[in-house]
Order: sequence, then C-alpha cells, then structure tokens
Amino acid sequence: MTLHLAVALDGAGWHPAAWRESPADVFSARHWAGLVAEAEQGLLDFVTIEDALGLQSTLPDAPDDRNDQVRGRFDAVLLAARLAPLTSRIGLVPTATTTHTEPFHVAIGIATLDHVSQGRAGWRPQISPRASEARHFGRREFPPLDLVLNRPGGVDLSGDPHVRDLFAEAADAVEVARRLWDSWEDDAEIRDLATGRFIDRDKLHYADFAGRFFSVKGPSITPRPPQGQPVVTALAHARLPYEFAASSADIVYVTPHSAEQARDIVEEIRGLSAELKIFADLVVFLGEDAARRKARLDELDGAELVSDAAIFTGTVRELADLLLEWRRAGIQGFRLRPGALPYDLAQIARGLTVELRERGVFRHEYEAATLRGLLGLPRPASRYADLS
Repeated sequence: MTLHLAVALDGAGWHPAAWRESPADVFSARHWAGLVAEAEQGLLDFVTIEDALGLQSTLPDAPDDRNDQVRGRFDAVLLAARLAPLTSRIGLVPTATTTHTEPFHVAIGIATLDHVSQGRAGWRPQISPRASEARHFGRREFPPLDLVLNRPGGVDLSGDPHVRDLFAEAADAVEVARRLWDSWEDDAEIRDLATGRFIDRDKLHYADFAGRFFSVKGPSITPRPPQGQPVVTALAHARLPYEFAASSADIVYVTPHSAEQARDIVEEIRGLSAELKIFADLVVFLGEDAARRKARLDELDGAELVSDAAIFTGTVRELADLLLEWRRAGIQGFRLRPGALPYDLAQIARGLTVELRERGVFRHEYEAATLRGLLGLPRPASRYADLS
C-alpha cells in the first residue's frame, strides 16, 4: 500500500535562517515553480502553501523588529492558481483563513483552482486569533493573544471562548464552501447551441446557509469543481481542532513527537471519525551533514529551532525507518516540512522517495489524475442532485 507523502512549502524553508543558506528569491514565480516541479518529479501526493493575515513574527501577537528573517508571503490561493498550469499530477493545497474572510470568496477561489488544475485542488482552512491581524480589517476587536495564552490552560487554547468561537466560525465557513461547491450540479452547464441554453437553471441550487457567523444564499458563481468537493485539510494539535477536523476535513495533520504519542493521537481521532485520513507533520533536515547544517542555521538565527512538530535530523534511510514506525502506529501519511529550501525538498523528492520505493511502500507513478483519486477518496455527488 502506498504511503502518502506531502510537503509543506513556506518561503525559504521552515528554519527562520534558511534563506541565508540558499538565498532564493521567495517572491518570484520561478522560485515556487521550481519547488513544485521538484515535488511532482518525486511523485508526492500534494504540496501545501502557507499563508496568514499578518507578517511572520517571533512575538505571539505583534510584529517584531527583526530584520534577519523572512517576512512576507504571497497569497497562497493565487500562487497555487499560478502554479497549476505548470504541473500535471501533484495536488495543490493553499492555506486560506476562515477569520475576517468571506467563505463565498474562498469557495469560488478554491473551485477555480480545481478547474484550472483539472481536479488537483485542496484547501487548508486556518483560524486567525490574533488581535494584530484583526486590526488589519477593523470589523472586530479581539483580545491580545498573549493574554489568551496566559489564561489557565496555557498553550492549549481549546477551552478559551474566543478560540472556540473561531473554530465554530471555521466549521461554518467550510460548510458554506461545501454547499457552494455542490450548488451547481455536474451537468448544469449544457451549452446547447440548438436551443440557445448555456445552463440548465433547474440544476443550480441555493445554498441557503444561515448560522451564527454567516448568511449565504448562493448559488456559487463558479461551476461545480471537477472533484465535486476539493480536498479539505486541517492542522490540529489538541481536542478542539481534532473535533473541527473530524467534522469538516478530509485530512488532519497532527504533530506527535514519538510513535507512542502518535498511537495515542490516532486512537483519540478515531474516536471522533473513522474516515478522516491522519497525516503526521515533521520538520526535516536531511543528509549525512544534516546535524551540522541545522546547527549552523541555529547559530545564524541566534537560537535553537523549536517547532510544534517533531524535528528530524538525519539520513533519508533513518527518516524512512521513522515513517514506517509511525505508520505502524496508525499514521496514514506524512506532511514533511523541509528545513531549508530547495536542499531538503530535493532530499525528499530524490532520496526519500527512492528509499521508500525500494521498501515497497511508495508509488512508481501517479495512479490517478485528481487529488481525491491519489488519496483514495471517492468523488461525492452533489447534495442537491435529487432536487432538480
């Protein structure tokens, strides 16, 4: 059985000093096109593209004054649409926040990406809890995140009312998007020259969503995506985001730091959903000199790298051993975060995949033309199809 493998792309890599090791122009289409081409050459399932509503910062809820780390990003959905025509098989999963954004706009953006990629789009919905980000929009006032972090419970924000509301809003946003993706039946566009009818109006449907945060009539302005429903993914560290992923996503990215912890997380998530695919995130520095490279980057940054995900440093053979150990604990796939780009991505695409293929657990070619097909997810029918 194929081990599912994805990479998370972010600027110059996941180490904040990575741009100093390989100073690529992170604000060029050429840079991103090269990264995604490398990942596709390695036959990876998909790439994710990071995004946020504020500049990267070392502070929890404010810009910092550092000028030695990458600051700024492209819009992930627009970037994915730019990369789609340059690729043919790999999935493209941009991040788009559910806070301060309208789900109608996000839904048509992801639907458009699915059309231009011919069925390879996904979406990583993400909440934006920071007061500094809310001030960019001026519609709502949020408590400073550092105050939220200092409340009882600490870093696990699941019990905080503010954060719970943001996840409830995110769940509603995904529901709105899913209804809008279904609002055109597959054969609503008929383009009948003889009768002069472009669409069958009876096969367009109102979403009619009314909730705490949104009221969306629909239908979408974009025809139904080729996949029917683009793949929805979510990053989760604790019970509340696990619940969000179980109710709203097709894939959840979790962050265990050992096989034992992975087994416990899988058991907890399986108590919420039997269908949700479980991927584990790992930050990876690969090669015989991986430890030296990471140490040099730590020195340049002035601090040892810390991450929500486990940090792996070693050879592709050692990484393959770890992935298969965690797979036995119930993990179905992995989203690897290259420490430095493009070096660690090339190690994944050209080295790790070969190692896994030799062990009989990775593909020799793409088996499907759509992302849902690669992941073994069925193409769902429109929920409104029986109403026409």
